[in-house]
Amino acid sequence: MQRLGLFGGSFNPVTWGHLLVARAALEELNLDRLFFIPAAQSPFKPGQQMASGDTRLRLLRLALAGQTDFDVDDQELRRGGISYTIDTLRNYSERFPGAELFYLVGGDHAASLPLWHRAPELARLAEFVILLRPGSAPPQIPPPFRGRILHGIPFAVSASMVRARLRAGLPVDGLVPDAVAEALGESRIYG
Repeated sequence: MQRLGLFGGSFNPVTWGHLLVARAALEELNLDRLFFIPAAQSPFKPGQQMASGDTRLRLLRLALAGQTDFDVDDQELRRGGISYTIDTLRNYSERFPGAELFYLVGGDHAASLPLWHRAPELARLAEFVILLRPGSAPPQIPPPFRGRILHGIPFAVSASMVRARLRAGLPVDGLVPDAVAEALGESRIYG
């Protein structure tokens, strides 16, 4: 039985924090593969200004070049509009019948899982893996959701921190993969 990790997010831009969490999930959950799934528009960040989907996709592909355990899935960008997790999980259930699905979600979203679109079906389709920010307390995983806490590799970097540094004209070396830092510097996407 395949074990697949699904890592949805804005990846605006992708950082070392995302990549280290993905690596930890791959190892801790004994996944066969992990898919990065950039959102067209998060229902949790309705007014967020983001780089274009094409730009975020290009940066993800640069960051994951040569990584054979990771893939980028652009289905939410292709669908457009609000990206609902249920649509993505249904897609994976159909494409990979019988696979165990593990959906990575930030600890700040764990308590609200029962409020997500089609929550009872979500709870049936995947196990939710809670990602903690360094220094935050582990949340309770509300029923009927199944889940666990990812111990991971704590790395206190966020995409919002990277965007702020770029707007201030500060370097982001060490916070994002080298190829992403180079592309960000050349394009001035966030600065």
